[in-house]
Amino acid sequence: MVGITVRDIVEATHGRLLCGDADTIVTDICIDSREIKEGDLFVPIIGQKVDAHTFIDSVMGVGAATLTSEHDSMEAEKPYIRVENTEEALTNIGRYVRGRLSIPFVAVTGSVGKTTTRNMVATALRSNYHVCETIKNYNSQIGVPIMMCKVQPEDEIAVLECGMSEPGQIHILSELVRPKYAVVSVIGVAHIENLKTQENIRDEKLSIIDYLDPDGVLFLNGDDAMLADQKDKLPVNTIYYGTQDWCDYYADEIQYDHGRSYFVCVHGDEKVSVELSVLGKHNVLNCVGALAVAHTQGIPLEKAAAEFAYYNGIRQKIIELENRFRVIDDTYNASPDSMRASLDVLCHIETTGRRVAVLGDMFELGENSENYHYQVGEYLAGLPIDELIVVGDHARMIRKAVEDSGKKIKLCTFTENEEVAMYLIGTLLPEDIVLLKGSNGMKMWEILEVLQQ
Repeated sequence: MVGITVRDIVEATHGRLLCGDADTIVTDICIDSREIKEGDLFVPIIGQKVDAHTFIDSVMGVGAATLTSEHDSMEAEKPYIRVENTEEALTNIGRYVRGRLSIPFVAVTGSVGKTTTRNMVATALRSNYHVCETIKNYNSQIGVPIMMCKVQPEDEIAVLECGMSEPGQIHILSELVRPKYAVVSVIGVAHIENLKTQENIRDEKLSIIDYLDPDGVLFLNGDDAMLADQKDKLPVNTIYYGTQDWCDYYADEIQYDHGRSYFVCVHGDEKVSVELSVLGKHNVLNCVGALAVAHTQGIPLEKAAAEFAYYNGIRQKIIELENRFRVIDDTYNASPDSMRASLDVLCHIETTGRRVAVLGDMFELGENSENYHYQVGEYLAGLPIDELIVVGDHARMIRKAVEDSGKKIKLCTFTENEEVAMYLIGTLLPEDIVLLKGSNGMKMWEILEVLQQ
């Protein structure tokens, strides 16, 4: 955020300056009082548990200015800006900053794989451009405006992740980002509790095109049946990527070897060999989508593809515990689609030992939650996995599906993460590999913490 003053913030938020110098320069946005730094505008968000207005006094010793919806008058050296609602004000700041930026934006959304797809798109684009990319979990109506303010003068393109949990949120983010390119990864069942049907989820995700640039392009995953069904039905220029030869960009001759994926990216008459340093068909799909975006932006496929031989994934980290077994850390979140993808990765990794899946509850799946868990168990039953450990009430349905299948596999159930960790320490051998996967609320990273200690 360059050249923005308190005066600009007052204009953007339709606020009122209570005190301080209107010409004060603001260089960044901060919503976490523990991370305040010089030049920051503090935006106190009123959360379900904490009202950040209580931290204003402490942050103003460092920060440049603050918004407030709880002061009607103030006498202080630094600027206090009165607004009606700090969260809405933050959205307005993002909109104002976006209006001053001329670089193209890529918006990435979907039920599964948003973060990895976004990161791969940014990786491909970095082969030729200076890229601003979403950090942390800044993909919401709070996070996206913050990311707008992090675009720097040297940035030539921005890749922003757009998430949602309620109807209408992607429309708002589309209006904020005004993307030149939009990518939709997968239509799953995450948040179906709030959106009721997959069709509603698809419609919500596709509203990312509501403010797409008139000359912009929408990229859709052709392997997803609900997105493939939209072929020739959407009012924007649409490019499909996938593993099927009808897609505009597709992966052919996919192979896995020594923890890496190999494939040929095909676009028309052009064929480029790609070495991808992570496993899984879902990662191959994400990579093809990233290559499609980069190629449309004018980067040769071969140049963009070269970036992925050394790609360092931000999900499904494989951790080598010293003198112990390997762990696939995929504890950030979970949905039926992402669980199946993680199970595939577990099976693709070469090992002379056992493959063990530790699976926890998946949240926000609505009234059909038990059935979605059961379906994961049915999928697992067809894979070469030696042991299943489930944690939580809903995950028991994963176990039940495996039991019903008749598959000969060791099954264990636990209620506490520490119990799981101690069991793994006591039973697994150095050649074994274990997958940790569950919704973030299950805190399955606690298992990894104990193992690492």
